[in-house]
Amino acid sequence: MLTHDDLYSLERYHRLRPEFRAKVIAHKKLRKVELGPHASLHFEDRLTMQYQIQEMIRLERIYEPELIQEELDVYNPLIPDGANWKATLMIEYPDPEERKQALARLTGFEHAVWMQVGEFPRIAPIANEDLDRTTATKTSAVHFLRFELTPEMVAAVKAGAPIRAGVDHPNYAADVTLSLATRDSLAADLA
Repeated sequence: MLTHDDLYSLERYHRLRPEFRAKVIAHKKLRKVELGPHASLHFEDRLTMQYQIQEMIRLERIYEPELIQEELDVYNPLIPDGANWKATLMIEYPDPEERKQALARLTGFEHAVWMQVGEFPRIAPIANEDLDRTTATKTSAVHFLRFELTPEMVAAVKAGAPIRAGVDHPNYAADVTLSLATRDSLAADLA
């Protein structure tokens, strides 16, 4: 979990931002998994959430400790706890009309995403714990997913087992094996 002590003051962040931002962008590239042409998983961790909080504080010019704590309270739940992965799922269609039609076809998409460690059974996500983002007629373009791993899966990842991710939806399918760099980055989330 992040605390006030983990954050830079606005003044210090202003000075450090170019270097910090470059570091986070490189880190995020390792943690992005493309699920076909229109969906991706962006795996969150302590660094990505620190960046998100720092940017919110910067944009909103937040100085008050209680308002900073509100940001911490919002983003800390997106940090993995050592036995799971947490990801932002993005469904992306550049054309607004095509996106509207796709989101109507992809209802329940967030429950069709999966992860798999080696030969273990696929892991279904726990989706949108903060609020429901799907209606009977459409899904949202953004979802927050949590993938819980068993102790045996954690040990397998730590030992170098491959990781796959995919989607099994009637209107969209994907199946990818994570690169070694991405696999290693996600392994670092596990205790």
